[in-house]
Amino acid sequence: MTFEPLEIALRNLHFYAHHGVLPQEREVGAHFTLNLWLTVEHAEPAIEEDRLEGTISYADVYELAKEEMSRPSQLLEHVAGRLLHQLFATYPNLVEATCELSKDNPPTGAKCDGCAVTLTAHR
Repeated sequence: MTFEPLEIALRNLHFYAHHGVLPQEREVGAHFTLNLWLTVEHAEPAIEEDRLEGTISYADVYELAKEEMSRPSQLLEHVAGRLLHQLFATYPNLVEATCELSKDNPPTGAKCDGCAVTLTAHR
């Protein structure tokens, strides 16, 4: 039997961070929600042998995300791009990753659940 690449999702990771174009956003901070989808090749050691070497640790990905979220930026696009760069630099078996980052209560004047950017990268 052969396996397709493994799909891993980290859903609704919540952060309080200091991203935004307005100076007040970077000073006061806001709530953000992050979703990640990771495609991993050569995951057979995890699937067949119950070994972490064949996959990507959710806890380690969370720590990378937490680190990038702690670095203030004006644009969500920049935060998403930095995180994807870190993921690809860290995990050689990662072949595709999608990052959706939402500011939960953006200063738009509109009543909404958030404004998000979605960025996908491939190896």
